Amino acid sequence: MSLSDVPTGEKVRLVDVMAGRGLKMRLAAMGLLPGIEITMAQNGGAGPVVIYVRNGKMILGRGAARKVKVKIF
Repeated sequence: MSLSDVPTGEKVRLVDVMAGRGLKMRLAAMGLLPGIEITMAQNGGAGPVVIYVRNGKMILGRGAARKVKVKIF
């Protein structure tokens, strides 16, 4: 399942980033690494997604969110 498919309020764990080196490095620098817990704050189906990671809030574009593979726990 990709991050862009996660409903608002759901908690997931990041499994992998299925993207090129540049996006992988950018997301890793933001703290999005395999095993991290993510809570979906806002996913309206269009536009960016808003997530909570650790004690911070992040906004990801829908294209990047589609490349982030997660699993519900």
